[in-house]
Order: sequence, then structure tokens, then C-alpha cells
Amino acid sequence: MSIITVENVTKNFDELGVLRGISFTLNEGEVLSIIGPSGSGKSTLLRCLTQLERIDGGRIEVCSMTMAESDETGAVHYADAKTLKEIRLKLGLVFQNFNLFPHMSVLRNITEALINVLGQSKEEAKDTARRLLVKMGLEEKEASYPCHLSGGQQQRVSIARALALNPTVLCFDEPTSALDPELTIEILKVIKDLAKEKMTMIVVTHEMAFARDISDRVIFMDEGHIVEEGPPEILFNNPTKERTKRFLSRYGQ
Repeated sequence: MSIITVENVTKNFDELGVLRGISFTLNEGEVLSIIGPSGSGKSTLLRCLTQLERIDGGRIEVCSMTMAESDETGAVHYADAKTLKEIRLKLGLVFQNFNLFPHMSVLRNITEALINVLGQSKEEAKDTARRLLVKMGLEEKEASYPCHLSGGQQQRVSIARALALNPTVLCFDEPTSALDPELTIEILKVIKDLAKEKMTMIVVTHEMAFARDISDRVIFMDEGHIVEEGPPEILFNNPTKERTKRFLSRYGQ
């Protein structure tokens, strides 16, 4: 079952075409990794899906709801506010730089949206947050503030915060780029555990071995285009496009 459908999506910043006719689908329970050089449009694509950026053309559908669509003149029309909010709650986003509230404890970083967005009681929200902190191995850190946590711990709190809203799809934007190699391992393990639970995910990553190991499908982007996509064992071991081969050769593939 298709959870996300993206058709011919374009996005421009001034005169620069950052996304140039992007089309793909994401199926329920699938892990889709997006790889490519810096500036290829990977993060912008995630930001468009999660409504942090507005598209300039094409169509996006999430859980059978049309988020945005071009008409015959090329003008893009977004869904009404109620539908957009519903779609927004279907997609969780984990940022590369954590984006935790520095003035809030770990527990409050997670409960804030549960109370103010989902309308949960404080006790219900705390129960949810504590359950997720146990899942992340951070049950002893609920009263700590982000500045007292390692980068890996902060990212695990960020993942718990995204999971708290019970999204249908969890999106990761370079989740290990701000971490040293030792802390990277712990975050990759968390994502692998979520994949084992059949969490539907989109992972933008520069960790090639990880993408090969975790993904059901991999997309390689360059200059705003999808150059090639397919199962990891094919894309990494036998890519058909010369641009993909050149990119992967840097990683010893």
C-alpha cells in the first residue's frame, strides 16, 4: 500500500532549480534511503514533504490525502488547513542538529507537543514520554536539559519526540551528520531497531554501508534529479548510471 506519492515535484530557490521533476512512491513498512552529494536536493525534498517548504510544481499525496497539486496553468494549490494539519501529523521529522528546546527538560521536550498538539493530559503525555525514553535507553535522563546530554543522547531524545506523535512515516535528515563515529553507531542502531519493527521511514544519509544494510529501496539524487533507484543490492553492487558509479566509487563500493 502506497503511503506517499510524489509526482513531478519541482522546487526553486530564486533562479536555482533544487528539485527538478521528482517522482517516487513510498509503501507501508518500507525503508527508503536517499543518497547523493551535498546540494543534490535530498534535504529540500524532506522539507517539502513535511511542509517546511512549499513546492513550485507537481503533486504530493500522503495517506490518500492530496497535500499539494498543480493545476493546468502550473499554479500549485495546497489542501485546506485542517487537511494539512492531519497530513503533518502523519510525518515525523528528525533533524540533523536535534532542534531540541534548550530551556526545557528532556521530558518536557517530548510532552510539549503531546499536550499542545494532540491535547493529551499532562499525565498521559508523561506516560507516553517515559515509555519512549525507556525504549531509547534514556529513562534516567528525563529531568536533564539538552546541554547536559551527549550528541547521541540528544538525537535519541529527538527521535523519541518524533515517535511520540505516532507518525505513519518517520523521516530522518542526515541523523548522524553532527555526531562523531562512536555516537553515530548508537543512532544507527536505534534506526535499525525501528526498521525491524516495520516502521515506515525515509532516511537521507551519507552513511553508505548503513543505507545498503537497512533499506528496502535506495534513491540516488544529483542536481535535483533522481538519477537511479532500486534495491540496495542492485544499486550499490551493479549501478547502471555512470553518475551513480562515480559517486559510489568515493565510498569504496
